[in-house]
Amino acid sequence: MTGTTLSDRAILRISGDDAKPFLQGLLTRDVLGLKADESRWTALLTPQGKALFDFILWADGEDILIDCEGAQAEALAKRLTIYRLRRKVAIVKEEGLAVHWALDAEDKPLDPRLDALGHRWIAPADDGDASTAFRAHRLALGVFEGMGELGQDQILWLETNAAELCGVDYDKGCYIGQENTARMHYRNKVNRRLVAVPLAEADEKRQKAALPDLGLSIELRRVEDMAPATLPGWLAGAIAEQAAE
Repeated sequence: MTGTTLSDRAILRISGDDAKPFLQGLLTRDVLGLKADESRWTALLTPQGKALFDFILWADGEDILIDCEGAQAEALAKRLTIYRLRRKVAIVKEEGLAVHWALDAEDKPLDPRLDALGHRWIAPADDGDASTAFRAHRLALGVFEGMGELGQDQILWLETNAAELCGVDYDKGCYIGQENTARMHYRNKVNRRLVAVPLAEADEKRQKAALPDLGLSIELRRVEDMAPATLPGWLAGAIAEQAAE
């Protein structure tokens, strides 16, 4: 196996007696039930339910590891510190570990968002860098992450296809942005979706990011304007199922 380190990712360690309850009241996924060797994609939202930071949670004993965008690790740590108040929680960057990815690492956990994304795990860094390969593979599947693709305080969490990618729990109790997120879900009001289209077909009014190296435009489009054949299979199936309800 060649190098598997995702050099554009960083890890924050959340520790202390109140670590799990602290995150439980902030994030879109259940933290209290997170088990060893399990990961969950989640987000910190605005009160209106818009994405601020998305990341993947891992359990490490009683600690929680946050697998996040490297360029935003410091900003995320600062934001979490604001919410910490007097809780017994420590938030530090974990320098000894890295995020890894490979398509053929059968002994490693699958990405929590979509099995087709491949295998993802935490371990000390190796000498390689799989970031470019993973980015191309992920975007080919229509899965978005990070500030450059999701924006910050711009797109509602459910518009990023978070429900279809296991990024939200509807029965976990309150968290920041929960009210609007739950309302959209139960009223089936996710009218727009983040999708990737060929750059030649880009609509500048709807464009959130242009990726000329991959020939793609990431756009927020209305559901009724999208032909199912142009969507990744996992998303087209989910939208069709919701429309039939």
